Amino acid sequence: MGAGQTHSRKESDVLGTLFPLIFLVPLAAMVIGTVTFFVLFLRKVRREARAFGYPSMGAYLRAAPGSDREKQAATDLALKGLVVCLLGLIMPPLLVIGLFPFFYGARKVAYASMGLGLVDDPRR
Repeated sequence: MGAGQTHSRKESDVLGTLFPLIFLVPLAAMVIGTVTFFVLFLRKVRREARAFGYPSMGAYLRAAPGSDREKQAATDLALKGLVVCLLGLIMPPLLVIGLFPFFYGARKVAYASMGLGLVDDPRR
């Protein structure tokens, strides 16, 4: 061994085998958590769409909010999306997922602030 080396071969082998686990386990947890969050989000939006009487989730996301309850749900959707985007600064996959609720919620809030959706939408 050289004068500057203090690591034994056994220590480097242990570090070499544990090193991938240090990165793979948190990465796998982040991916699983992101997919779980996305599935739960889709279930919640689908449930809200049915509760408001829309035939599909897409129709609900495209429509302007007509009632105060729908306006409140749109604002909640936008704020939750914003929070998830901010969490995406810590865990990057959440940034992409947070953009969807933020966009659709903010769009519905903008429609409501313009006065759209005050009359029943005939496309529902």
